[in-house]
Amino acid sequence: MPPRPLLLCLLVLLAGPAGAQPASRWAAVDGPTPRPAHSIGGTSLGCIAGAEALPPEGPGWQVVRLSRNRNWGHPALLAALRQLAGRARAAGLPDLWIGDMGQPRGGPLPFGHASHQIGLDADIWLDLSPKPLVPARARENIPERSLVLPDQSMADPQLFTEAHARLIRMAAELPGVDRIFVNHGIKRSLCAAHAGEPWLRLVRPWRGHDSHMHIRLRCQPGSPECRDQAPVPPGDGCDAGLDWWLTPEARHPVRVGPPGPPPRMPAACAAVLNAP
Repeated sequence: MPPRPLLLCLLVLLAGPAGAQPASRWAAVDGPTPRPAHSIGGTSLGCIAGAEALPPEGPGWQVVRLSRNRNWGHPALLAALRQLAGRARAAGLPDLWIGDMGQPRGGPLPFGHASHQIGLDADIWLDLSPKPLVPARARENIPERSLVLPDQSMADPQLFTEAHARLIRMAAELPGVDRIFVNHGIKRSLCAAHAGEPWLRLVRPWRGHDSHMHIRLRCQPGSPECRDQAPVPPGDGCDAGLDWWLTPEARHPVRVGPPGPPPRMPAACAAVLNAP
C-alpha cells in the first residue's frame, strides 16, 4: 500500500476536485472517516474528518429527524451539546430537541442549510414544552412552531418567555462558542429585556431561526485547515443596525447581476469524501 500522504493524493486525483462533487454524494455517505477529528475549510464550504455521532437521546436531550443522518459533528460540538443539555436540565427545563448538526463527513447538504459543513454547527429547537421520552420514529414529523410575531418585529410575548432567554444565554456562555443565530425578532426581544449584558454580543440576528437557535463553535485545536468567520463586532448588538432587518431590503433581498461560478471546496475534502 502506498504511504498515507501519497494515498491521499491519489484519492484526490481519482475523485476529481472536491467542488465538483454534488451535495447528494456527501449525503449518501453514511459513516465518518477514522479519527482524529479535524475540520477543513469554512462552515459554508468545507468538511470534517473523524466526526462522531450524538446518540439519539441522552440526559436532557432527544435528537429529532434521525433519518436525515445529520447528528454528526466534531467531538467538541458533542461535548458542548451534552453540557448545554445538562445545564438546562439542572435549571428545570425540559429535554432539548436537537435538530440538524452535520453529515458524517460534513460537506454541503442537499437541502435545509448552506452551512453545517465542518462539524461545528447545531440547531437547538426553542420548544420548552414538557417532553417525555418520545420514540425516535415519532420524532421524525414533530412540527416546529415559530416564536416570532407575524410582522417579525419581536418575539411573540405569548410564546417567548424568560426561560427561552435563559436557555439562549446558557448556549452563548458555553466554552468555544463563536456565535448563536436567532431570528431578528427574538434578538430584539432579548435586547428589550437584557440590553448591555455581555452574552448578548454572541447572539446574532439572521433570517429564519424563528423556532430554533443555531449554535456555532470556533475552529478547534488540531484543525489547521479550519477557517473561522470574522470575529463578532463589539457591543451587545442592540443598536440601530438591528432595525435593518425590518427594512424592505432585508425582507425581500434582490440578487444583483448573474451568479458567479460556484465556489470550490478545499482540495483535502475530496480525500475525506472518498476515504474508506
